[in-house]
Amino acid sequence: MPATAVRAADDAAAELKVENRNILVFRATLLGESPQVRAHRAKATIEEALQGGDELKVNLDPIQDSYMVLLGYSRAFIISPEDVDPPGSSVRGAAEAAAANLRLAVAENREAGSVRYLLSALGLAAVATLAYLLLLRGVGYVRGKLLNRLPDVMSRHSGRLKVGQTPLLGSRYLYYLVGRLIWLVYWLLVFLFSYQWLSFVLSRFPYTRPWGESLNVHLINLARYLINGMLDALPGLAVALCILIIARAISGFSRHVLQRMARPGNLRWLTEETLQPTTRLTSLAIWLFAIVMAYPYLPGSGTEAFKGLSVLVGLMISLGASSVIGQAASGLILTYSRTLRVGEFVRIGDNEGTVTEVGVFNTTIRTGLGEVLTLPNSMITGSVTRNYSRIVQGQGYVVDTVVTIGYDTPWRQVEAMLIEAARRTDGILQTPAPQVFQTALSDFYPEYRLVAQAIPSEPRPRALLLSVLHANIQDVFNEYGVQIMSPHYLGDPQEAKWVPREQWHAAPAKPETPSDR
Repeated sequence: MPATAVRAADDAAAELKVENRNILVFRATLLGESPQVRAHRAKATIEEALQGGDELKVNLDPIQDSYMVLLGYSRAFIISPEDVDPPGSSVRGAAEAAAANLRLAVAENREAGSVRYLLSALGLAAVATLAYLLLLRGVGYVRGKLLNRLPDVMSRHSGRLKVGQTPLLGSRYLYYLVGRLIWLVYWLLVFLFSYQWLSFVLSRFPYTRPWGESLNVHLINLARYLINGMLDALPGLAVALCILIIARAISGFSRHVLQRMARPGNLRWLTEETLQPTTRLTSLAIWLFAIVMAYPYLPGSGTEAFKGLSVLVGLMISLGASSVIGQAASGLILTYSRTLRVGEFVRIGDNEGTVTEVGVFNTTIRTGLGEVLTLPNSMITGSVTRNYSRIVQGQGYVVDTVVTIGYDTPWRQVEAMLIEAARRTDGILQTPAPQVFQTALSDFYPEYRLVAQAIPSEPRPRALLLSVLHANIQDVFNEYGVQIMSPHYLGDPQEAKWVPREQWHAAPAKPETPSDR
């Protein structure tokens, strides 16, 4: 007979269930009967046939483009092309699947009426329950043994995890960490055992067998999903690993080449001071390039989660990159221009001290008063830096001070007294010898600058050294009766301010010899 079927709306579909087992889903209105009416009629027909007690066979009978499912000699239901999902699928395949489900329902109905079968199922369930309880007890026993032995194992092996000479994790924290890991494994095993026990027990009884089968199907699908995901990720991980291995080899090779090129006589800009930052920058560039190349091969790199993470990282970099990159660029400028070196005595703005570290973002100096100052590199590049150590011979720094004495004091005497004060000061080197320069001839007095070299030996050498030097200058000038002052006049003096020739070499100055000229 011809079958006229119209596909109903998705929310009008009706599922046929017999003995708690899904047979099929009706989606079409057939011969004026809605999916709900068809499901109700089919269920009533099947239950009536099952109550008859006869041995029932399930067969398929084709009707034009549809199939009739027969239970014994009764029509159970008809499957039309509009019932299959997705549309266009094989009607015969859907009919055979529905017939197979109906055969299972018939067999389970027969088993449910067998006392012998039910007793056998109860026995198997009892054995499974006993095995389940023994497994739980065994897992709990192993967990207790591990927790009891854990303190002794942690005390003997916690020191092996080190960064340098410092243990990475204390035994107390490591005990807590491993204990939580054991707790996690224990409950994971309990869950798996409980899941399998419940699935096995439910599968023993006809009415609950579909539930047990669904549990097994979910577990198998989950395992298949995880295994397939790991297998699918292996090629990409292998490619990413190869890229990282190649990057590591190139980084090590570049480090070796840079170390050889840093030897004197090769490259002027590549020295011991610039070797370390150059090596770091080269390695950073290599690893960044490798990460960019390996990123598409990482599992999940194309997912929305990774895309969101990329947007977040990009936003954070855009917000904070200006100051960070500016500081880093200033640090590179200081490093490669060699404006500062560790151990040099410098003056930066109003701050002076010994350079202890030139970092990427800031520079640390130690002042003569024992203070440690951290200066941003951008501030250093934007201010005048006075280096007292760069022009000296060997290790050390320059010490200088200025005095102004009237024109009536012989300049040779002033120079001799300043050099004598420098000679008396401990910490000032006699080689190279201190020097005195007349840096200005003002209206009322000349300006004398004493320049000497000292070696830093303490955290506060310059402030202490200048204090001692100033004290010695006062002592020497007092010994020779010369006052330290900067005279000013409101009118001309009665006598001219000049030095007679016979007083040119007043003590402690000595007469010049032809070789001194």
